[in-house]
Amino acid sequence: MLVFPVLLSITMDNTLHTADPNVWVMDEAFDIPQLGRTRRIWIYHPKNYHELEERYPVIYMHDGQNLFDQATAFDKEWEVDETLNTLFARCIIVGIDNSEHRMREYNFNDHEEHGPGEGRQYMEFIATTLKPYIDANFRTRPEREYTHIAGSSMGGLISLYGALHFASIFGGAGIFSPSLWLVPDVVNELQPIAAQQGAYPQQFYFYGGAREGCNMVENIGKVVDMLAQYPHYELTIEIDGKGEHSEEHWREKFANYYQWLMSNKSFQIV
Repeated sequence: MLVFPVLLSITMDNTLHTADPNVWVMDEAFDIPQLGRTRRIWIYHPKNYHELEERYPVIYMHDGQNLFDQATAFDKEWEVDETLNTLFARCIIVGIDNSEHRMREYNFNDHEEHGPGEGRQYMEFIATTLKPYIDANFRTRPEREYTHIAGSSMGGLISLYGALHFASIFGGAGIFSPSLWLVPDVVNELQPIAAQQGAYPQQFYFYGGAREGCNMVENIGKVVDMLAQYPHYELTIEIDGKGEHSEEHWREKFANYYQWLMSNKSFQIV
């Protein structure tokens, strides 16, 4: 297994690496056979991971370069590691970098501007290639109820679709500011899938900012109302009246998502 520590250093453009020592780059070029590509994969584990024999829930997160390190972030990093370390978190985070194919990989549907949707293949990669590898090489709780997926914007969209389409793998999702405007018929498209997943109860956390535009709050409300028809979904929606479409706002809400998740009995370590 290729596991390298992210060490504090300065890049050529003088950007400081900010990832904590318990964040690792597992592989710079992990194979995605479903798409014929490779991707950098990050791992966060609790600080005392190597001192204990405990097994941990796992959250798979998109846009990995934005999660831990300001030197690799598109704008502002999420500070996932600092947040979780402050909360003495008991989970593993697997961060999957995006690429120039992000708009296709994070969308199940073809799009006139962005091209053929590759979201199903991308999710098959996580569910059938990456997750088995993580479970084999780290001390995880591999059961679906201990496995979540999370992301923002396009990452929120693929988290919603991925969790519903792969309900036998994922116990739920953290869906931050999903790009629902790209799928105008999202409710009618997902309702038949949601209706037939009664054997797989899931928990969903939705976040949206009132200042995001693109009918963000309204679109989230429509999806939540659809899912609320079915008793196998536990739903939480958080709306920030001053929230904007940015990593800074998602960073502020990530702690709320994690604490909500750990409050669910089905996700707690016993």
